[in-house]
Amino acid sequence: QVQLVESGGGLVQAGDSLRLSCAASGRTFSKYTVGWFRQAPGKEREFVAAINWAGSRNYADSAKGRFTISRDNAQNTAYLQMNSLNAEDTAVYYCAAPENYYTATYSRGDQYAYWGQGTQVTVSS
Repeated sequence: QVQLVESGGGLVQAGDSLRLSCAASGRTFSKYTVGWFRQAPGKEREFVAAINWAGSRNYADSAKGRFTISRDNAQNTAYLQMNSLNAEDTAVYYCAAPENYYTATYSRGDQYAYWGQGTQVTVSS
């Protein structure tokens, strides 16, 4: 079992930055991929970014050049640094982990078994 807790969301202005954190417990953090997803009101959940055990990263087109995913294995925490935020980034952001170790940087929600409760990000224009 993996427990994931997101934090760092809030209300910001367009153009501002936020850093989200995903604190993990329950299994060997350094061995599994962590993904970030988001869901805006009335929309389906969408992939944002993922980082795997080897440090390989994968980004959605909407995140490339603005968002950076990272991890600190000593702190069992993954991060999503979000810059140049705009109103379209408003959503609940979730981190997730797959069932298995040593996987690729999955981009589909059904490839992840464990999910956090989410943190709200609201960008005012």
